[in-house]
Amino acid sequence: MATFISLVSFTDQGIRNVKDSPDRFVAFKAMAEQLGISVKAAYWTTGSYDMVLIVEGAEDVGTALLLKVASLGNIRTQTLRGFSEQEFRGFIAAMR
Repeated sequence: MATFISLVSFTDQGIRNVKDSPDRFVAFKAMAEQLGISVKAAYWTTGSYDMVLIVEGAEDVGTALLLKVASLGNIRTQTLRGFSEQEFRGFIAAMR
């Protein structure tokens, strides 16, 4: 399973409808679960980003989910592939 950390920014449309954000998140979570993706954490934030999402699932499905949600027009995402300590240690071991 791949871990994705998404930094989310509201678009102009998204901020105009910010009161719907919690409901949009519930819909996102349901969509993710239908695709076999687990939402590990979600935080609304202040600063450069409006929200941080951490999801886990198959790499291709995770990418498709985030593209589908972004295409709705309420958010833009910057998504990072996260690695556990064990996964990172595997990369280091392969360097030898």
